[in-house]
Amino acid sequence: MAEIGFYHLTRSTLEQALPRLLGRVLALPARALVLCASGERLRALDDALWTCPEPDWLPHGTCDAEVQPIFLTLEDAPPANGAQHLFLTDGARSAHLGLYQRVFDLFDGGDAAQLEAARERWRAARAAGHALSYWRQTAKGWERG
Repeated sequence: MAEIGFYHLTRSTLEQALPRLLGRVLALPARALVLCASGERLRALDDALWTCPEPDWLPHGTCDAEVQPIFLTLEDAPPANGAQHLFLTDGARSAHLGLYQRVFDLFDGGDAAQLEAARERWRAARAAGHALSYWRQTAKGWERG
């Protein structure tokens, strides 16, 4: 079973928060897969990772998965890059949660639909027996709830 962290974005956008979380994964060192719910979001995150100020270098890509430390994709498939960390955006769901050591489910706390959908994903993950944690952005950073 995976350890799934639900990350409630309240102080920044996904494009602002994701680079720092990915930077921590790369520092482990480990690899990540970012599952996007739309092509538009994938392109926005790809741009954000190239231009983020901190960390200033996040090696990633959207093709040739096996060589990418961070792979951005629309397809829910086993991680070709050997990722142990899965990032779910905009309500994306994976049928492969058990293949990952850690899953990050990031959602916009200012969007009522995303908030309710995250609650539904929490209930489903709990029923499936995954270890769950809840993180909320505060002025000091991420706080476990």
